[in-house]
Amino acid sequence: MRVLIADDHALFRDGLRSLLEGRGVDVLGEARNGREAVDQARRLRPDVVLMDLHMPELDGLAATRLISAEQPDVKVVILTASEEDAHLFEAIKSGAQGYLFKNLASDELFQLLEGVARGEPALSPALARKLLGEFARPARTQPAAPVAGELVDTLTEREREVLDLLVQGITSNRELAERLVITENTVKYHFRNILDKLHVQNRAQVVAFAVRHGMVAPHE
Repeated sequence: MRVLIADDHALFRDGLRSLLEGRGVDVLGEARNGREAVDQARRLRPDVVLMDLHMPELDGLAATRLISAEQPDVKVVILTASEEDAHLFEAIKSGAQGYLFKNLASDELFQLLEGVARGEPALSPALARKLLGEFARPARTQPAAPVAGELVDTLTEREREVLDLLVQGITSNRELAERLVITENTVKYHFRNILDKLHVQNRAQVVAFAVRHGMVAPHE
């Protein structure tokens, strides 16, 4: 895995680099602010950007939006001390593949990063529940956009089955394949079709979109 670290605290960057490299992760570079993160992501093309939220010049959310729009194959994972729900929700809307706290245990960090490499969201169960709760909340001022119904009609039966399992919290390709009795490559094929048809960028956004527009019902 090739990683770019974006954080305005030099000591934190140094410690994180040492931790990652000690586990065999290739750290391509470090950015001191959001502007540098965007520039280095363009130049280095990492697999993952570990992005802080509060940085000078350009904050982590703005940098995430730019990187996600320009380089959808680059996975941005927010690594922050902020526990504000609003930051979590906005990060996922901005295209982040995950949201992690800086006090996370190192073993859990690497486990979640391995999942990101497989295309899975990097979210703790507690944050995943918050995310589902937020996007399952009906709009207060207007009904769901009619386009949502048109989009669900474009999904095949198998794609709807994949979508329903994602909302239930089954996010790994292996588990999806086992549930549907298909290969992991077939899961990846269906998931790519879902992303294209719903015009979203990652699994967290797929689930949020599906629940918000009533395409599937949230499960306990």
